[in-house]
Amino acid sequence: MPGLGTLINVALIIAGGAAGLIGGKFITVRVQDALLKASALCVLFIGLSGALEKMLIFGDGKLTSTGSTMIIVSFATGALVGEALNLERHMERLGEWLRDRFANGAEGGFVDAFVTASLTVCIGAMAIVGSIQDGILGDWSTLALKGALDCIIVCAMTASMGRGAIFSALPVGVFQGTITLLARFIQPIMTAGALDNLSLVGSMLIFCVGVNLIWGRTFKTANLLPAVIVAVLWALACEA
Repeated sequence: MPGLGTLINVALIIAGGAAGLIGGKFITVRVQDALLKASALCVLFIGLSGALEKMLIFGDGKLTSTGSTMIIVSFATGALVGEALNLERHMERLGEWLRDRFANGAEGGFVDAFVTASLTVCIGAMAIVGSIQDGILGDWSTLALKGALDCIIVCAMTASMGRGAIFSALPVGVFQGTITLLARFIQPIMTAGALDNLSLVGSMLIFCVGVNLIWGRTFKTANLLPAVIVAVLWALACEA
């Protein structure tokens, strides 16, 4: 059944968020802060390891790097497009709407929790590759694995940042569900090179989310999201 993987992913996010919400009521602010920093550390290293895996190549007894030019072009162009569209503000408005509807507009940090959790669980090659596999082959295993990881991340974020993190299930459902529906059209352009570039840039964006969790709003990560599209187009242009 196409779409089952996304449903499982969304259900696991909600389950993790519910567990974090219940557990968060019984832990002190000091422990909540420790959980937030622990989550941030994990997000940082998930992003860092994913980026280094695609950038570093070992061959002929030496370690070399690749993709530097692509990264610069992708992020420079992506930042220009993202700032022009102000994607960060649009995500914040969605968070504010959800806060006003489900938290009576009173819960502090709701918007930050929603935006941060959404960017953490939406960005990455697993979301796109898994959705394509689900849409074409009916194979939901990748999204189920992603859901298990998302469950743990959202649980920790909900316990430390509040219920806004649970609503990250909404953009995940829309994003992955749309890709699943369009999978047969997307498959031809998602070549190995395109997926490598997407994974590299996506991992760097995840790293940015981790930085924001520890040092505040250093990056407007949502405004950098177009870099992913530029990275894919770069791969297709190189392969043409």
